[in-house]
Amino acid sequence: MPCRIVVLISGGGSNLQSLIDCAARDELGGGSIAAVFSNKPEAGGLQRAAEAGIATRCINHTDFDSRDSFDLALRTEIDTFHPDLVILAGFMRILTADFVKHYRGRLINIHPSLLPKYPGLRTHQRAIDAGDSEAGATVHFVTEELDGGPPIIQAKVPINSGDTAETLAQKVLSKEHRIYPLAARWFAEGRLSLTGSKAVLDDQALPESGFPYSDS
Repeated sequence: MPCRIVVLISGGGSNLQSLIDCAARDELGGGSIAAVFSNKPEAGGLQRAAEAGIATRCINHTDFDSRDSFDLALRTEIDTFHPDLVILAGFMRILTADFVKHYRGRLINIHPSLLPKYPGLRTHQRAIDAGDSEAGATVHFVTEELDGGPPIIQAKVPINSGDTAETLAQKVLSKEHRIYPLAARWFAEGRLSLTGSKAVLDDQALPESGFPYSDS
């Protein structure tokens, strides 16, 4: 049975596009994207999904009077697609504990830093300001702690002397487009799981920073 994937977005959906492209090339381990959800009707990623023939849904968070009521409506609609995996791809909402618990072990996110460094926002500028020699991106399982779930895979890029937050963001994004489909593929193939508080790949607990991705 193919792994059914639901992707949540809030913006243009470049990571979504990398997943769509990999699915089209049958590089998601047999996984298929069942639906794409957004909390913003103007999100460009909805058009990307529609052009790929993928079902789209918009549940506008501004229509709800609380985070709990929005998350419940979102969860209810997601579950009509019976997902095996829910992927957060630039979904700019902090999810409630109940939502996260409901999808525990099948909810993943990508964060533009080398977690546990720089959870939250402005990650690239914070790395530059700290004088770091490298930055990167981390795919991780989602837990109740913001950007704190166990890492699955991590990719690094060098920070050069002339880098700005914008140039660094572009370098990191190119890595995101490689490691997110890879993590989804591992999950779809049944190789990746959340066991207790550990990310496990091929029956081996991954290191605390996740699998170290290399282009080679």
